[in-house]
Amino acid sequence: MTGPQPVRWHRPLLWFAAAMGVLALVSLVGIFVDDRLVVGSPTWLKPFKFAVSMGVYAVTLAWLLRAARRGRRTGWWAGTVVAVAATVEMALIVLQGVRGRPSHFNNSTPFDETVWSLMGNLVVVLWTASLVVAIVVAFQRGGDPVLKSAARLGFTLSLAGMLVAFLMTQPTAEQDAALDRGETVGIIGAHSVGVADGGPAMPVTGWSTTGGDLRVAHFAGIHALQALPLLALLLAAAARRRPSSVPGEQQAARGRLSSVLGEQRVARGLVRAAALGYGGLIALLTWQALRGQPLLDPDGRTLLAAGVLAVTVLCAAGIALRGRGRTPIEEKSPAIVGA
Repeated sequence: MTGPQPVRWHRPLLWFAAAMGVLALVSLVGIFVDDRLVVGSPTWLKPFKFAVSMGVYAVTLAWLLRAARRGRRTGWWAGTVVAVAATVEMALIVLQGVRGRPSHFNNSTPFDETVWSLMGNLVVVLWTASLVVAIVVAFQRGGDPVLKSAARLGFTLSLAGMLVAFLMTQPTAEQDAALDRGETVGIIGAHSVGVADGGPAMPVTGWSTTGGDLRVAHFAGIHALQALPLLALLLAAAARRRPSSVPGEQQAARGRLSSVLGEQRVARGLVRAAALGYGGLIALLTWQALRGQPLLDPDGRTLLAAGVLAVTVLCAAGIALRGRGRTPIEEKSPAIVGA
């Protein structure tokens, strides 16, 4: 009789993540030793940011796939497609960085146009393969139900965040007008809304400080896949925490908090409340950017919407906490699927 399959991390994704770690270090050095600028930013800043973001994303996928039973082969191949497509995508970004050329939206020469077209197609491949991984993870049996719920919701929001990138590929009003006049336009698409790319920007992120920037919502959405499972792990850790030597009422309060967070219904409700807030945040950041509004200079409507969102999340969290008294979280290792 065949025993349970061993838990294994997805090696191609881990290899890719390791390569991104090396690239991040090389790019960090490049930022300080290469004084060239591309669209107003150091030429090595984009490879650095993408290496860090893609590396974290790959490690998360490898972690989610490590104990898959149902659809194991499908999940492995989908993860491998992500690793290969991401490797080619990063190679193209580095290539353009070495050349001192923009990698995104660049149609200035036939070669640049070919690179950008290939990158766009690879993004579609990455999104589709990530969707397959999400489906495989979602249909696993066993394991911590709170963590599984966080992973499913995180995947949903992450895939939605990736779709925000397609808004960036649309021509700006100025580019549209130039195309209508029959002019040759070297750059078609933009990160910023209402202002040209390459203007005043926040340090490190490069997000515009004078106009809207769709990269904010895109970044927040992608990393929901880390944020929500991390919340589930923190809730589980808080539930397992036992009152220490803290005296009196404080010790009792800690014990009550651990007891409440240890209830499965409460923890799942809190994760869902967080997902509701995270999804609302992605929508809010997208709406703010599309109105040409800088992240750090919100107007009254943005602040009002943020306030409504905050109250909604607090109400959802309150409803979750009122659901105490049900099934407690089982003491398990933090795995997405059963061993």
